[in-house]
Amino acid sequence: MITSLRPILALLVAVALSGCDDAPRFTQAEPGEALAGGAATVNKTDRNAFSLPSANLSPVRRLDFSVGNSFFRSPWVIAPSTTTARDGLGPLFNTNACQNCHIKDGRGHPPENGDSNAVSMLVRLSIADDPAHADLIKTAGILPEPTYGGQLQDMSIPGVAPEGRVRVEYEPLPVHFRDGTQVELRKPTLSITQLGYGPMHPETRASARIAPPMIGLGLLEAIPDAAILANADPDDADGDGISGRPNWVWDDTAQQVALGKFGWKAGQPNINQQNIHAFSGDMGLTTSLRMFDDCTPAQTDCLAAPTGNGPDGEPEVSDNILRLVLFYTRNLAVPARRDVENPQVLAGKNLFYKAGCQQCHTPQFKTAHDAAEPEQADQVIRPYSDLLLHDMGEELADNRTEFQATSREWRTPPLWGIGLTQTVSGHTQFLHDGRARNLLEAVLWHGGEAQAAQRQVLAFDAEQRAALLAFLNSL
Repeated sequence: MITSLRPILALLVAVALSGCDDAPRFTQAEPGEALAGGAATVNKTDRNAFSLPSANLSPVRRLDFSVGNSFFRSPWVIAPSTTTARDGLGPLFNTNACQNCHIKDGRGHPPENGDSNAVSMLVRLSIADDPAHADLIKTAGILPEPTYGGQLQDMSIPGVAPEGRVRVEYEPLPVHFRDGTQVELRKPTLSITQLGYGPMHPETRASARIAPPMIGLGLLEAIPDAAILANADPDDADGDGISGRPNWVWDDTAQQVALGKFGWKAGQPNINQQNIHAFSGDMGLTTSLRMFDDCTPAQTDCLAAPTGNGPDGEPEVSDNILRLVLFYTRNLAVPARRDVENPQVLAGKNLFYKAGCQQCHTPQFKTAHDAAEPEQADQVIRPYSDLLLHDMGEELADNRTEFQATSREWRTPPLWGIGLTQTVSGHTQFLHDGRARNLLEAVLWHGGEAQAAQRQVLAFDAEQRAALLAFLNSL
């Protein structure tokens, strides 16, 4: 009896909450909606929900996934070492294992207020673009800080000074809903102390970034460029206030410009390059595409430190290890959605559309037939992201450009799996720097192109807010 009433209840709640706008009316789940990652979706809701292989991965290919997993999780050590397959850490680094930032393959978090332990958060550095360095800006997307480079490393091997320590402090910022309910946001202030190599450039721009979740990366990579670009509207030709823009970045392998898909500002074109830059910047490890340690000319001890490169110049991360880590990161599965037929979830979905959130958080794509891995090919997926850049307003601006991305622009982050953040990562801290302590705060920080959506949410009453959160937590 209860089951048979659910569609009717969903309809009544949806109509009551949606008003008379032109947004779609959802009274039941769409076909296949629970399968966020298509046939690769897994049914798991515990702490390991982000760590499973694609459901359609064959037993033989799961062996490569497991080996890639071991290299993703296990720590690297300082060279020289008897563990030659995993030595070469540093000289400067942020962590000694990928898993330390992407804990349980999930979301990182900033340090506690005033703490300097920023293990799963890093800080990007740059200075203002200079036409005299156009070639470097073309390939790096930024002009690195002259002494400290493009990323602050707060750890180092013995004999080499770490670059500095990161602190984040917060001040309260109250926001009021139309019904009088107050929410206190926290506005972060980033500071870098204990600089190991002297003062930074006076115009240094620093941007804090928490580690994003690892799920579904191969599926995102498999979305055809044309499908992403079809949603771009850089000049807002349709007048809806949404101006999604692609970020055109440098592909190190192809040695040409490519569409950016990965990173908080879509600064990387593919997963392999994302991995290579993480090995280099986060752990100080060389690969065949980046055969140098992340040391600047001013860091002489770093340049003189021993490496784990082989006797014939082999990189610290072999091409085979890189291949296995790439396979692992491509095949981390997306968990299935929960409660897709729940009346409150359906009501929240209607409100999500009523506020216009789907204009950037594009619900659905189909992956390419010629995807890099067969498990990701021809899948209908529901990432809730357009992978484009959007102006998010001055409050979220980091005063730092990256390729085509301005200081106010961020790539729309995928929402799939977001409702399992607490279960997997042990916290609910969102946005690029983790300032939002829950999903409602994350919504309220939206500005710029999302200002209209934020105002709609501020007009929601308590019942509507609960429904919207129920929908988001079902993703």
